Amino acid sequence: MSRTMSVQGGAQLAAATLVIAISSLALASGESSPPGWIEQGDAAFVERFEEERMIEAIAAYEAALPEIESAPIEVQAHVLNRLAQLHYEMTTFTPGNTPEDEVVFQRGLDYGFASLRLNPGFVALEHDDFDAAVAAVTDAAALLWTADNWGALLDYNPISGMLYLGRVRALYEQSLTLDETYWGASAHNALGAMLIVTPSALGGDEDTGRIHLEEALVLAPGYLLNHVVYAQYWGFTYDLFGNVTGVRDAAFVEEHLRIVLDAPIGDWPFWNREAKREAEELLVELRERTT
Repeated sequence: MSRTMSVQGGAQLAAATLVIAISSLALASGESSPPGWIEQGDAAFVERFEEERMIEAIAAYEAALPEIESAPIEVQAHVLNRLAQLHYEMTTFTPGNTPEDEVVFQRGLDYGFASLRLNPGFVALEHDDFDAAVAAVTDAAALLWTADNWGALLDYNPISGMLYLGRVRALYEQSLTLDETYWGASAHNALGAMLIVTPSALGGDEDTGRIHLEEALVLAPGYLLNHVVYAQYWGFTYDLFGNVTGVRDAAFVEEHLRIVLDAPIGDWPFWNREAKREAEELLVELRERTT
């Protein structure tokens, strides 16, 4: 996603993380039952476009964790998947690429793997044949949010990026196999972006990447981030390290970003707000590179 750097953003996230820890302790010391904590998390989740509610959602779900080990797998998966997702989303409240973000992505990845490991087939194969382990997973949400957090972490370590990029791709591809429409066809837009910026020697493929981005728009046109990702990753050009080098098609970028800015928030209150914010930033970047 397109973001600018700021020390203030990192400080805000560090403070937010501290609040999460304090809130978790406060909730855990109360009299709420695990179902009560999950209900609190679900209610805050809907309004997580407000940072305070994001923090409350994470705190509530984390407070439920110690007591749900004997709960049905579906309940455990719900909580763990939400925590993986919320940690990935939490970083949208900073300008991005901060050391604090890296810590949050790692925490999200840990929750994602905890959800994947609810599947005995994944556990049995994880260390010997990762692709086969992923193929045993039947939870599209666990796959997507694990891949998103892991992919974000790889940006911090190019060596890990080369080593584990294939595993992230396997997670996205299995998510697509199970439900390509899940979360606004997010696995399509994420995999498409990854294939476009990845060098061909490491498995990248611009044409296949573009097909995924277009498919995301077909499947979920109201999920505005699909327009932003298409504009960002097809409208600009990138070097071997994923850094923007220029503009491929300014009119294309402007067209998709204007669609985002003119559209209503619709059915995706968190991500469509984020899409509008990112669209504004990309338009600024487009102007800077074309004037």
